[in-house]
Amino acid sequence: MSATELVIFDCDGVLVDSETIVCRVLAEEMNKLGLKTTPEELDEQFSGRPARDCLLEIETRYGGPLPEHYFHNTERRIREAFHNELQPVCGIEDVLDHLLQINLPSCVASSGSHEKMQLTLNKTGLYDYFDGRIFSADDVSRGKPWPDLFLHAAEVMGVEPRRCLVVEDSIAGVRAAVAAGMPVVGYNNHPVRAPQLAQAGAKVVGDLVAVLDFL
Repeated sequence: MSATELVIFDCDGVLVDSETIVCRVLAEEMNKLGLKTTPEELDEQFSGRPARDCLLEIETRYGGPLPEHYFHNTERRIREAFHNELQPVCGIEDVLDHLLQINLPSCVASSGSHEKMQLTLNKTGLYDYFDGRIFSADDVSRGKPWPDLFLHAAEVMGVEPRRCLVVEDSIAGVRAAVAAGMPVVGYNNHPVRAPQLAQAGAKVVGDLVAVLDFL
């Protein structure tokens, strides 16, 4: 029998293809403030981390609180882009359908807010897979790369950490899973990131369906 009793999915970049959208909009709005950056730099710096931590770093670079119009414009543009562009990550529906077929529980543990996940998971048709089993960094005092969120999800789901399999795409998320004592598969949707995911402690796959080989 499989040693896995629970599969814990990250959301952005694993369930929904949202990170490229968010990083593009953030970069454009930061450049308007004179904070020169690129989507690729933001993806490397912020991927998998709680929004509150990312905001603190942006404010540090800006030298103080950000203008109100920055938040308004950024949120509006991200929501519009999600509505027009957001798609589920390729292969994730096949993975989730298989988990249902074999009756293996799953949940989401993401650095995103509950509000954001409700938006993105509903938009991509994935919300019903996880309704009632969605955990956010807002639920704990420390987000990724700390293990708190994964440990919280496992405790609520009633599964020992070593019996959980985490699916992540970020270095921060992999480190959090390793710190929680959970085996982790790193989905490599950025070719240059594969060695980093492996070094952080993940078994790296380039196809989400390959996650099923680790159950």
